Amino acid sequence: MIRIVIENLFIFLLPTILYVGWVAFRRNDWPGLFTVLKNAPLVYLFISGAAMMLIALLAFSTRTGHKPGEGYVPPSFDGGKFQPGHSAPSAPPQQK
Repeated sequence: MIRIVIENLFIFLLPTILYVGWVAFRRNDWPGLFTVLKNAPLVYLFISGAAMMLIALLAFSTRTGHKPGEGYVPPSFDGGKFQPGHSAPSAPPQQK
């Protein structure tokens, strides 16, 4: 779970990181990180970071065709035939 948070935070901060890097290599004199961030277009960087994070979340989201209560049956090799993975109804929980 922490990996997902770190990845999304990195994608969100990527425009700001690229902007600071661009300013650092563009200028001969480095005024310091806080001066660069003070003069940065933070609203645009925030909007572009949020848009990139939303696009990444939508692009890498998990979409399955499973209905609620179905489980995944992994691929298997039965009777000399390969059976691909599929979804099947889950067995109801056993009552004691």
